[in-house]
Amino acid sequence: MIMEDNFGEDPIFTPEQVLENRGRVAIFIDGSNLFYAALQLGLEIDYSKLLYRLTAGSRLLRAFFYTGVDRSNEKQQGFLLWMRRNGYRVIAKDLVQLPDGSKKANLDVEIAVDMMALVHAYDTAILVSGDGDLAYAVDAVSYRGARVEVVSLRAMTSDNLINVADRYIDLDQIKDDVQKSTKHHPNSYPHRSFPGIKILGED
Repeated sequence: MIMEDNFGEDPIFTPEQVLENRGRVAIFIDGSNLFYAALQLGLEIDYSKLLYRLTAGSRLLRAFFYTGVDRSNEKQQGFLLWMRRNGYRVIAKDLVQLPDGSKKANLDVEIAVDMMALVHAYDTAILVSGDGDLAYAVDAVSYRGARVEVVSLRAMTSDNLINVADRYIDLDQIKDDVQKSTKHHPNSYPHRSFPGIKILGED
């Protein structure tokens, strides 16, 4: 959040000044959370555009992409290979089947550990997730001197996470900047290759 004075007047820093002071940036993307947010918006993400938009001209330390995987899913493996070759560090975890038959992989711990482990290497962390379980890690990172920006869909974002962030960006407001422009472009998120998620209307 942008600090205001005690009289509730204009912010001390403009958004442009905030961006100028970002320093070295590290990006942490919760793949599953982003997938569901994009699904809600009817958005097909161009991951090259996403990286460009999130970095916004700042010096990028590293962009992490966390996701559950099905090792037998060739389409998903192809997507993750593309990600690795195009600027992302992929952190993958095998999916676990739940009693209801769905599959899930929780990577909150991995995200939190990486944010903390690298805190002295970056000036600004960009967390792409609305998961309130990450609020404690964001708060801890802030106490160590780094700024944290949270990017996610407002309807899917915990208030606690927004409250501890230095800046919040609604995914809906930047969707035009990250929308893929060509159908079936290889760097869009392949919905059918994301295991454990059944899209309505699919057999």
